[in-house]
Amino acid sequence: HTIVQSATTFYFLSIRSCLSSKGEDRLFRNLFRRYNQFIRPVENVSDPVTVEFEVSISQLVKVVRLITHYSLLNVLLQVWNDYKLKWVPIEYDGLEFIRVPSNKIWRPDIVLYNNAVGDFLVEDKTKALLKFDGTITWIPPAIFKSSCPMDITYFPFDYQNCSMKFGSWTYDKAKIDLVLIGSKVNLKDFWESGEWEIIDAPGYKHDIKYNCCEEIYPDITYSFYIRRLPLFYTINLIIPCLLISFLTVLVFYLPSDCGEKVTLCISVLLSLTVFLLVITETIPSTSLVIPLIGEYLLFTMIFVTLSIVITVFVLNVHYRTPMTHTMPAWVRSVFLGLLPKVLLMRRPVDQGCPSLGSGRGDGTGGGSIGDGGVGGGARQAGAMNCVEYGEVQNKPNFPCNSTVPPVVPPPAPSDPDLSKLPRALSSPPNVNAVVAFSVVSPEIKQAIESVKYIAENMRTRNKAKEVGRFGLLHCFTE
Repeated sequence: HTIVQSATTFYFLSIRSCLSSKGEDRLFRNLFRRYNQFIRPVENVSDPVTVEFEVSISQLVKVVRLITHYSLLNVLLQVWNDYKLKWVPIEYDGLEFIRVPSNKIWRPDIVLYNNAVGDFLVEDKTKALLKFDGTITWIPPAIFKSSCPMDITYFPFDYQNCSMKFGSWTYDKAKIDLVLIGSKVNLKDFWESGEWEIIDAPGYKHDIKYNCCEEIYPDITYSFYIRRLPLFYTINLIIPCLLISFLTVLVFYLPSDCGEKVTLCISVLLSLTVFLLVITETIPSTSLVIPLIGEYLLFTMIFVTLSIVITVFVLNVHYRTPMTHTMPAWVRSVFLGLLPKVLLMRRPVDQGCPSLGSGRGDGTGGGSIGDGGVGGGARQAGAMNCVEYGEVQNKPNFPCNSTVPPVVPPPAPSDPDLSKLPRALSSPPNVNAVVAFSVVSPEIKQAIESVKYIAENMRTRNKAKEVGRFGLLHCFTE
């Protein structure tokens, strides 16, 4: 009994399907028997065809940076009425809807006016939905590539206003009247983009009279207000640029003796150059506006270049010694005379030769760095005569510039030549030292003179370094 019931149900369904197929086939033959797809579907020639229009966006495919256009995956909803495609559903087995090829019916030639590349017309291989009262609904998908003037001043925190202008290419308002469905783009099926965010997309209808023609042509324009998502560029571009720029300040904290000041400056300059090239490839090629981040990198590179020049100048001054250069008079007067008074700084004390009397009250004493070791040759010659031997420390009245030869302690008795000298135990120690110095061998005298020369050179270099540090201290204080 169950098998018979199932077979009966299947039989009636098959008969109904066959009747529906036959009814649809008969309806299709009757509708398009004398139908002309090139004539507007109006009963009166003076009547316009009212076309309802709406754009739905599925995806923002990409925004091409170099030629400033963007691609959108759109769905165009177009609804109009064709009086020649009407029927009574009862006569055709109750059919109320039928799907027909879009190339078999009349369609409005709505195109994208500001199309950048590709075809202006949409794909016509999709089918249209036809209702028994003559209402036709056609929803063709299309990828539109529209041109868009971009303002990249605040890249990557920029907002763009791009528009899409749709309208009939051949029919004026007297032939086709466009009606906007809704006030905005349909974003119900929109897939979020990882680079751009659509803030708003309102639509407007315009009736424009062009210079070429006397008729008025209607169009529907959608304005897309999009915002760039800056997280990717902030992490990979802005933060590294700021960190590398801060390294330029550290160049002035490196000591000159380390030898890495110029290397660090050049490394920072090369890094900024690489980031500038990356930004150039990212933003559109335009001369109308310059992005602020590009100006920032450009001025930073200029400052880094100036820091390299300043570093080379500092190293040149740092490695100058009295053996290679002579301090100019204006440098001595400005950095050692004028600036310490203006900046309320205390000049370093001259410790090259100890102050042993009141005779140091002139230009050779009192902490005058310019007169000692770096200044004139007379002071340097006087300093060459000042060798601190053991006896000088015990003689407070021994002048530094005295022409009396310095004394040395008596030589050790292990020398066979000196063991023959008579020793007066009652003589003062300085007399014995003078007698001993007068009879020593020439080799010992030459060794003493060499040690004296080395000590004087080291003292002169220390004074020169102290003068250099004092001058650089003025520069950092300013």
